[in-house]
Amino acid sequence: MAIEALNKALHKASKQKNDDFYTQLSDIEKELKHYKKHFKGKVVYCNCDDPRISNFFHYFSYNFEKLWLKKLIATCYKNQNRDLFSQNDSEQAIYLEYEGDKNGNNIPDPEEIGIKHLKGDGDFRSKESVDLLKQADIVVTNPPFSLFRKYVAQLIKYDKKFIIIGSQNAITYKEIFSLIKDGKLWLGVDNYGTKWFGVKDHYDIKTESRKKIEDGKKYFSMGNIVWFTNLEIRKRHEDLILYKQYTPGTYLKYDNYDAINVNKVAEIPMDYAGVMGVPITFMDKHNPEQFEIIGLIAGNIKGMAGIVSSSGKDGPYINGKLKYGRILIRNRKPEKG
Repeated sequence: MAIEALNKALHKASKQKNDDFYTQLSDIEKELKHYKKHFKGKVVYCNCDDPRISNFFHYFSYNFEKLWLKKLIATCYKNQNRDLFSQNDSEQAIYLEYEGDKNGNNIPDPEEIGIKHLKGDGDFRSKESVDLLKQADIVVTNPPFSLFRKYVAQLIKYDKKFIIIGSQNAITYKEIFSLIKDGKLWLGVDNYGTKWFGVKDHYDIKTESRKKIEDGKKYFSMGNIVWFTNLEIRKRHEDLILYKQYTPGTYLKYDNYDAINVNKVAEIPMDYAGVMGVPITFMDKHNPEQFEIIGLIAGNIKGMAGIVSSSGKDGPYINGKLKYGRILIRNRKPEKG
């Protein structure tokens, strides 16, 4: 899905208060297996799913002992109904607490899970939810995509570790990119593959290829979906193998920036020491020891380039034509030819 189309879909979802996309257990398992060392002795908070049905709650409750967790907390926005796809029409909500298996069967039985009522609606920005957030060490969830900026800002404000899922498009948000540039946030492991999210039955999906029905449940694919985290992972420190050499005729310079354009991550030259504009998908391969992030040039985004434009235009122009958005990087250790 093009960035513009995804933006419209998220804007529509926000206006209709229809921003509930439920993550499949298989996608959660693929990502979280890379973070096991981080969970020992920690309080995990899942604050954007119905905790009685949420696959995030399912994963952590059934793997509580394996991960050596201290406590699991989950909250639900405007829901006291056990139906996963409720209408979120209750003005009050609940939260669950689980502190591990008590009867030795290694299953999170209902009587072992504490169900507590909130006074408010369970919105992640509410005082009650923030008080629970303060107890947490690591937040893991699928936040509302239309509120992604505000959600991440809250995590940063309270200095929380996190693993959350979101749109690739969020990389170009001014607030999110600033955190990426400053090394306060980066991409996780299982990125860019097709991910299907559960949606409510009445959710309108116009593109047939982006919807499916399985076991009576409706699913929606939103295009490029990635994981965002501030927990260290091995992938973040693996060098990207480069094999191309720089030649002026192959790598054109931008009209308005002293930087060369690189159309594909695989075409990043190994011997170029200057600034390069690379696709946004580069962030999946970024190793901060190998590359320095300089800035961002993308359409109407202003002031994110970090270098002075010669024309006053922030977008990446070549021969007068605006190109796709680019991350500006510099190789910290270019190879000598």
